[in-house]
Amino acid sequence: MKALHKFLTDKIEPHFVKGGKLEKIWPVYDGFATFLFVPGHATHKGAHIRDAIDLKRTMIMVVLAMVPALLFGMFNVGHQHYLATGESAEFMDKFLYGAIKVLPIVIVSYSVGLGVEFLFCIIKKHSINEGFLVSGMLIPLILPADIPLWMVAVATIFAVVIGKEVFGGTGMNILNVALVARAFLFFAYPTYMSGDMWVGMDNRKGYEVVKEGLVDGYTGATNLAQAADASFAGHFRNVSGVGYENTFIDSFLGLIPGSIGETSTLAILLGGLFLVIIGVGSWRIMLSVFTGAYVMGLIFNLVAGDNAFMAMPAHYHLVFGGLAFGAVFMATDPVSAAQTNLGKVIYGFGIGVLCILIRVVNPAYPEGMMLAILFFNVMAPLIDYYVVQGNIKSRVKRLKLATNGNK
Repeated sequence: MKALHKFLTDKIEPHFVKGGKLEKIWPVYDGFATFLFVPGHATHKGAHIRDAIDLKRTMIMVVLAMVPALLFGMFNVGHQHYLATGESAEFMDKFLYGAIKVLPIVIVSYSVGLGVEFLFCIIKKHSINEGFLVSGMLIPLILPADIPLWMVAVATIFAVVIGKEVFGGTGMNILNVALVARAFLFFAYPTYMSGDMWVGMDNRKGYEVVKEGLVDGYTGATNLAQAADASFAGHFRNVSGVGYENTFIDSFLGLIPGSIGETSTLAILLGGLFLVIIGVGSWRIMLSVFTGAYVMGLIFNLVAGDNAFMAMPAHYHLVFGGLAFGAVFMATDPVSAAQTNLGKVIYGFGIGVLCILIRVVNPAYPEGMMLAILFFNVMAPLIDYYVVQGNIKSRVKRLKLATNGNK
């Protein structure tokens, strides 16, 4: 590593510094160099924090935490495909099929997003921001596997420009960047983002039979979409349309149709545990999101009416849809989330409650996590404001009591 560092600083860097042939694209070199090595420069204004880890290393830890969800997502894409076709396949066959479908989405997300980041850095003449290291992985994981690559590119550009750069770049955005990309696709191209989810098609042919009578693939309803059906009676159908009872276990493990990285609650929780242990993720937000969702689910169970979602056991909500992924990787975004300890609890609990409320009350959108997080991203500063004001009033009150007691 010392030899590589010496090569960069002695041979490559002189071409990018002021006066060099490539000084205009200094942010490009700086971005790659500081990705490999800790920056050799410090901040010159604002708060100075002495720490052994910088922002790039923190972002890389979050990306590593998403690896279990990514790997399982690749396997599940292949698993759902072969389950749909009725063909038998080994583990590696399923994984390789899924990897072929998923990796191009990841590549497009990073390529386009970092390209926009580099462009803004060159124009504004500042160092590359680190935030997209995480957003570039989050965007593919919250999308269906059959999403056209051009849609991924357009949504990524929209998210980086409108969701972040217009606010001043990394650390200044008020909304989670990856969720801005998903929201753009949801409202611009709803047929690709809601309702039935892809389970193994090369194109959107529905249930059309092709090639020697074999099913090339088909769209299958997610558990949330099935639960929203008025015919729901306490059980769900697998991708073959056959009812089965182990829905909770299948959903916890992730063997269900859905967005690439959102199906396996187990893989997501492993990533969340890693983030909590290393001190990057907020356990208060994660726990309060799950608590708020469960409490709201119990309330609807008590007032169950004609809505099928009201009768669904509250714990099913915790493993369905994007709730777990949102709780671990989206709601905990340190930029757009609440900052105070009590504020984090209120923020997370509110997200969980609102997510279930949207799922149950709005039959046209059986999900809710995206809108719940975006709403509380906007509310987070207000939550922190009132928490801080409450602490100030409490301290003033204690000071008065202490002063009066000493007289």
